[in-house]
Amino acid sequence: MQLIGQFDSPFVRRVGIALKLYGMPFEHTPWSVFRDAELIARYNPLRRVPTLVLDDGRVLTETFVCLEVLDDRVATDRGFSSEHLLLPRSGPARHEGLRLCALASGTADKAVSLAYEREIRENQSRTWVERCTKQVRECLRLLEIEIDSRRAKFLLGDRLSHADIAVTCAYTFVTNAHPGFLGPADMPKLRAHAERCEALEEFASVFQPFDIPQG
Repeated sequence: MQLIGQFDSPFVRRVGIALKLYGMPFEHTPWSVFRDAELIARYNPLRRVPTLVLDDGRVLTETFVCLEVLDDRVATDRGFSSEHLLLPRSGPARHEGLRLCALASGTADKAVSLAYEREIRENQSRTWVERCTKQVRECLRLLEIEIDSRRAKFLLGDRLSHADIAVTCAYTFVTNAHPGFLGPADMPKLRAHAERCEALEEFASVFQPFDIPQG
């Protein structure tokens, strides 16, 4: 498989970390959606990442699609039972995981929009900056509450899940792309959860400092 996109993207990271955790070998092609847009277009006309090229040549786009197919492949090809996947195939735990993934994904999306507004637009929209800032901050507060309400090691229990990956990637992107956005005492439960996940080799090996090519 070939995973296209830079690891400073929280969405590419989610797919890369899942591949690592599942022990699925892949080739990483770190193309930038700015610098290498036309190269990405050979596989994905939207010029977006993650773009995942399967062994049979089929191309997957959108994070949730990539992860759904990976989960299905692991369940089918390796015979993994539902409870050993990064997200169960059905039931309350799946629904809760999807809910948390959606919240984390939305947080990351708004944080990316805020970074683009700062780094790309010549004339920033104050209204848009304030809106994105409010959305990111309030979503992080909600994630802090979600984590604080749990007593298990991870969000869905004692095993790492897609929800933990999504939340961690969103938090790490915010702190990496927006230095000073959070103070040292802000979101202590969320920070501790992210630090615990980031200490894992599968997370540490799928990381790149935030960078938008200038010009």
